[in-house]
Formats: sequence, C-alpha cells, structure tokens
Amino acid sequence: MRIDEKHGVRVLILAADGPPVSTPDDAADLVGGAWAHAASVVAVPVERLDPAFFDLSSGVAGEIAQTLVDYRLRLAIIGDIAERVEASTALRDYVWASNRGAHIWFVPDEGSLAAKLG
Repeated sequence: MRIDEKHGVRVLILAADGPPVSTPDDAADLVGGAWAHAASVVAVPVERLDPAFFDLSSGVAGEIAQTLVDYRLRLAIIGDIAERVEASTALRDYVWASNRGAHIWFVPDEGSLAAKLG
C-alpha cells in the first residue's frame, strides 16, 4: 500500500499482490487505511479483487463499493477488465454507469486515474 497525490487528491493505492478484497470487513479496512493517510480515493488493482466482485449477482461489488461511498471515499478499480466486460452485459452496464459518476471508476492504469482526477 502506498499513498500518491494526483492533482491535489490523496490516493491510497493497494499493491497488486496481497490478500483479496472480498468482504465488507475488507472494505472497512480500506476505509481505515484511507482515513489513516487522509486519502479520499482508494485505488484497488483488479488482481486484488475477489473474482466474485465481477459477478454482480454475488453482491460483492455492491457491498465493497457501498461501504466506501458511505464513508465519502471514491473507489478506483485499476486494470484491464475488457474480457470480463465482454462476457457480461450487466458488468458492462455497471462499468459504464460507474465511470459516468463521481464515486466509482474503472480505469486501465494510474495515468487514467490521474486524468479523471484532473
């Protein structure tokens, strides 16, 4: 985990390796980490997400995203999810709607996140 500042916004960035983020308790840990470092955005590499996150019927994505949003934190999912999006109309629609909003974003890399924050 590291902290970066992008266009004046503090971002907590998880390392690609580590335990999967898959439960509301994991989301609460992300909130604690963000608050401890005064970050307003939490960036999670796709490698760190439980595969169930991308199966919207599992509810994992909703639980994790809602926890962060409840604490006024933005969530950025960083990495290539093109294959998953192609395989699921529901996921494609979720990603599209999320990226149009201000709280949850799916971006291919940190540069794209910086551009969104700029």
